[in-house]
Amino acid sequence: MGARRFGRMNWLGLWTLMQREVMRFMNVWLQTVMAPLINAGLFLVIFTIAIGPTRGEVMGVAFTTFIAPGILTMTVIQNAFANTSSSVASAKVQGNIVDTLMPPLSAAELALGYVAGAVARGLLVALVIAVGVAVFLGIVPQSPLVVLVFVVLAGVFMGALGLMTGIYAQKFDQLAAVTNFLITPLAFLSGTFYSIDALPQVMQDLSHANPMFYMIDGVRWGMLGVSDSSPWLGFAVCLAACAAAFAGVWFMLRKGYRLKA
Repeated sequence: MGARRFGRMNWLGLWTLMQREVMRFMNVWLQTVMAPLINAGLFLVIFTIAIGPTRGEVMGVAFTTFIAPGILTMTVIQNAFANTSSSVASAKVQGNIVDTLMPPLSAAELALGYVAGAVARGLLVALVIAVGVAVFLGIVPQSPLVVLVFVVLAGVFMGALGLMTGIYAQKFDQLAAVTNFLITPLAFLSGTFYSIDALPQVMQDLSHANPMFYMIDGVRWGMLGVSDSSPWLGFAVCLAACAAAFAGVWFMLRKGYRLKA
């Protein structure tokens, strides 16, 4: 086992787990890649037709242009969460989670492998949507590096959160409940379709307590150069949220919470 670890980290095992997670969602790419692109396109078309012509500018840009980064980030958030949560929940329900727990992988390595797969899916989805937005709306990111950083942070945070949810859930109903009653509302109410300046003060304060708001706001700043808050503040909040989520999932994996009989 020492030879396989190449020092303190089991890089081979970590790489294998990450590859498995990537191959898992690529095997159903119509569902995991094309479906998010179509959903994002539908959101843009519907809001453009229903609201766009009469909405006017938001923060100095056209409404359709304003919501494009929000829809991109919201899609990344949902897909990163779904990747880890469904992977672990399916393995538990099918009874093959032991195949993941048996190899010589530490709790940190397991978390890294799963989260890396979520980040890969989030990046792929973001790239596909970004290309579509550039082709059809002519929106080219002003700061591609900033967009990349916030998309990766969103993937890490939501991947770790999805992993915790998958570990906690004993059946798919519980997983669906978290997705429908927590993740989706928080994603929609994070400035995806509006500037939080239009909200009452209480709602603005609640938005500032939501890490997803900073992820969406950071991507919007990187793509359009406008945002509701400082991108540096958003970066700090997202980094802290990622660290807290990763620490939580590491603790659950280390203790074998709901994974070991």
